[in-house]
Amino acid sequence: MIVYQLYHIREKGDGADDQKLIGIYTSRQNANAAISRVKDQPGFRDYPNGFQVFEHTLDQDDWTEGFIPADEA
Repeated sequence: MIVYQLYHIREKGDGADDQKLIGIYTSRQNANAAISRVKDQPGFRDYPNGFQVFEHTLDQDDWTEGFIPADEA
């Protein structure tokens, strides 16, 4: 099953991202409807191009490799 994750992502001055997960929806149409509901709220209205919808397949491994902690790299 595919779901749609709606994020608002804003690049901060230090090069990092400020990410907010708004919700997870069963259709892209529902995710777009959520944008319409929140786009005029404080913060979101100041960064209207920050909304991004990502398709995600449930019951699937997305990260299959280990990792090296940033402080050890």
